[in-house]
Amino acid sequence: MVNQNANPHQTAETTAPVLIARELSRHYHVSRGFLRGQATVKALNSVSFELAPHRTLAVVGESGCGKSTLARQLTMVETPTSGSLNIAGIEVATASKAALRELRPRVQMVFQNPYASLNPRKKVGTQLAEPLLLNTHLSPAEREAKVRDMMQRVGLRPEHYHRYPHMFSGGQRQRIAVARAMMLNPQILVADEPTSALDVSIQAQILNLFMDLQAEFGTAYVFVSHNLSVVEHMADDVMVMYFGSTVEYGPNDAIMNNPLHPYTRALMQATPVIRAADRKARVKLQGELPSPMNPPSGCSFHTRCPYAQAQCKAEVPALRPFAGRMIACHRVEEVAAGTAVPNA
Repeated sequence: MVNQNANPHQTAETTAPVLIARELSRHYHVSRGFLRGQATVKALNSVSFELAPHRTLAVVGESGCGKSTLARQLTMVETPTSGSLNIAGIEVATASKAALRELRPRVQMVFQNPYASLNPRKKVGTQLAEPLLLNTHLSPAEREAKVRDMMQRVGLRPEHYHRYPHMFSGGQRQRIAVARAMMLNPQILVADEPTSALDVSIQAQILNLFMDLQAEFGTAYVFVSHNLSVVEHMADDVMVMYFGSTVEYGPNDAIMNNPLHPYTRALMQATPVIRAADRKARVKLQGELPSPMNPPSGCSFHTRCPYAQAQCKAEVPALRPFAGRMIACHRVEEVAAGTAVPNA
């Protein structure tokens, strides 16, 4: 993917991908019920992308599209069923336990619920020091100094060091969660809906905090979100997922200003807007996501797509380059030209 926002002063070393996923898949075997055998659920199906330092990849889509499954692969909570996941030059699937132990501190995560991700029985200072205790040989005094420095960077006051999580507001708790994730200066930070549980005014503060830390440390972000306004503000590249697969992937500006896949257009047009001038005719999605235990043939989106034809029902569209992005749609040329007619 072309880096349109690249800093011309960055060297090739600093812009080389820190994460490369190729045909990454994760399948689960689940029971169909008594005496009915098992089914294979393809929660993640042949997803490919790259991520460089200082860059943010936003992953968007409906609930059940595979975003959280992707996050579990990237944070090495689960092992991919197939495909390649290379992080900092190490192939995760074939890495030894020792190599994975060295790699895990480089990838950290910020969760959706800032209170559930914190231990209510431990003081904030103790929780922030735990990554340093487990992964470094710093003395207690050195750990406390680094914790207090990070607290200051994320906007927490010195007296917060000895307080418990229940004493903080939601925004402050998320600042604590961000501080904990950044304690080891990770190369990659996976953020799973980090602002969805916060007030709108607090969301803006947390997003600006993410951007300030990225500018300072050069961390690469994978930002999982339903909020397309947040994605437009944060992301360099956007990957739209549907039913475990990528349907559109490219630079933020290209996709936000001119979405081409019918599913991406439906997501964009479903975003609430305040000004009447910004409202457009809606692409209405029919029905719900198909059952993962009984996936549709051909394009997985054809059961809800207003432009679906016989080819869409029979053939799986390949993810191919078109108009400055990658897209999986048989009729993208017609959609882009405005000649595709919705089905009656």
